Amino acid sequence: MRIIALSLAVLAAAGSAEARDQSFGVWRNPSNSVHVRAEPCGERMCGVVVWASDKAKADAARGGTTQLIGARLFRDFRQEKPGVWRGRVFVPDINKTFSGTVSVLDPNRIEGKGCLVGRIGCKSQIWTRIQP
Repeated sequence: MRIIALSLAVLAAAGSAEARDQSFGVWRNPSNSVHVRAEPCGERMCGVVVWASDKAKADAARGGTTQLIGARLFRDFRQEKPGVWRGRVFVPDINKTFSGTVSVLDPNRIEGKGCLVGRIGCKSQIWTRIQP
């Protein structure tokens, strides 16, 4: 479940073009075990793992993802309303994809939420921007 929240956090975005540009960049999860680069994928948002701790890599490998670095965890994220994106999150530790949302809190923090089915069994985390 840690990777779910991690994956979601990376996909932050906001309604205006200026705020949306602020959502792109590299974000770290609360335990600083995974860094994800949020980037445009056409008119959508994608999130790619650019760094992971040895423990995060081992957890992903146990789930069947042998190459965590470079894995696209966020897929088909579309803006639902200003500052909120909804899409699909791949969770490498369990080899499953779930629905998720990302909400921009401010230019340096986002909240990622992942849910099992129908917005049930949700978990959330606050992610922090990594300054270039």
